[in-house]
Amino acid sequence: MNLTLEQIVSAMGASGDLDGRETVVPSRVQTDSRVAAAGDLFFCITGERFDGHGFAADAVRKGACAVVAERPLMEGDGIGEAGLGAPLLMVPNTVAALGKLAAFWRKKAKARVAGVTGSAGKTTVKELLAHVLASSGETHKNQGNLNNQIGLPMSLLAATGKERYWVMEAGISEARDMDELGAVLRPDVAVVVNVGAAHLQGLGGVADVAAHKARLLAYMRPGGIGVVSADYPELTEAIAELRKRMPFQVATFSCTGKNAHYRAEYLGPERRGASPKGLERRSGDLGHGLVSPLGGRFRITLAGEEIETTAPLRGNMGAENVACVAAAAHVMGMSPSRIARGFAGFAPPEQRLNAVRKGKWLLIDDSYNANPLSMAASLGVAQNMAEDMAHHMEQLGEQAAPLVAVLGEMREMGELAAQAHQELGRGLAQLRPAAVFWRGGHGDDVAQGLGGHGNIPFVQVTSADNFLLHWKQTGLAETGGVALVKGSRSIRMEELYQALSRELDA
Repeated sequence: MNLTLEQIVSAMGASGDLDGRETVVPSRVQTDSRVAAAGDLFFCITGERFDGHGFAADAVRKGACAVVAERPLMEGDGIGEAGLGAPLLMVPNTVAALGKLAAFWRKKAKARVAGVTGSAGKTTVKELLAHVLASSGETHKNQGNLNNQIGLPMSLLAATGKERYWVMEAGISEARDMDELGAVLRPDVAVVVNVGAAHLQGLGGVADVAAHKARLLAYMRPGGIGVVSADYPELTEAIAELRKRMPFQVATFSCTGKNAHYRAEYLGPERRGASPKGLERRSGDLGHGLVSPLGGRFRITLAGEEIETTAPLRGNMGAENVACVAAAAHVMGMSPSRIARGFAGFAPPEQRLNAVRKGKWLLIDDSYNANPLSMAASLGVAQNMAEDMAHHMEQLGEQAAPLVAVLGEMREMGELAAQAHQELGRGLAQLRPAAVFWRGGHGDDVAQGLGGHGNIPFVQVTSADNFLLHWKQTGLAETGGVALVKGSRSIRMEELYQALSRELDA
């Protein structure tokens, strides 16, 4: 952000005395006083657990050049007799003011802006698109999943304004969210990766999810292009309804062979000619000529041209991500050959299908979040990897590698929660994993979906220690295989992943 305090006051419609500091340019926007530093513009955000007004004085002591607040600061907020010591800018709502400021900065930006949303994989797509675009010019993105009414504006304001591209993820869980985010983001390219049963408690059914996700396209700048999947009927219908009211251009992509502008096909696992760096060649390990832990090969069709590339992704889920990124990058001006090369060197975000070797085991950390769409996709990837491992372990004279599912409750499913978990159980029955460990609610529904498959151990666990106890009792540690860890964010499945990782290291 390169704005003066005078411009900031005007953009937010704030009131307050700048006391001669009109031309001061804040170094960054901050909402956390613990990491406040000299030159920050501090926003007092009132949340469920903390009131930022009580930390404004601390931020100023650390060098904040001004404070944005909803109310006057009192002695109880840590204000001494000398006062705050920095300009106090008053607004009716600090979150709304943050959005207004980000929208003002976005309007001034010369970068081409891509907004990314979807029900599953949007963070991976955002990261991969930014990675590909970075090979063509300086690119800014929101870090992690800072994609809500606070995180998205702060991510926009963190840009210098000198970048060629901005890639921003927009996450929604309530009906009003996309309108609030879209009005700030105003993308040149609006990307909808997919739609599915996610955040149903706040959004409604899948058709409602599609309608709310599609709203991002309503906020595109004039001449903007929507990049949307052709593989989801609810999304296709939502886009068609939106275009009746506001015509705009759409580029479609598909990983299922649909008639679309862009298509991608999964060709199989990437093969390496030597052992992965840092791994010894021992019983059960990946070795010469074996598949890489996560890499896959893909064929992309774009602009009438077929290209092949590799990426650390697998299966139809990987093909969907590759097709989406290739479509968006092409729409934003990159050539097919440069797009193909741009996938090189990409590493998936943390807790999103990160595959790590632990002796005979391949652990897949996909613990960040879960819904029925992402759960089914991740299980498919894990099954694909287990089959690859089994084939190569058999070549080495080793026991075939099983798939172990370490899963957690899928939350925010509303009235469809029981049904969604039963369907998950039925899907697991078809995959026939060596064992299923479950944490959180609706375990009985998953067990019901498993039905009469009593030969698939189903163990409900309450903690990391409890999980390890049952893990040891199954005797799985010595067999080797693929273990997928996945569940909703609030279930904290990373605790189980970390415990299993330490156990296998030991």
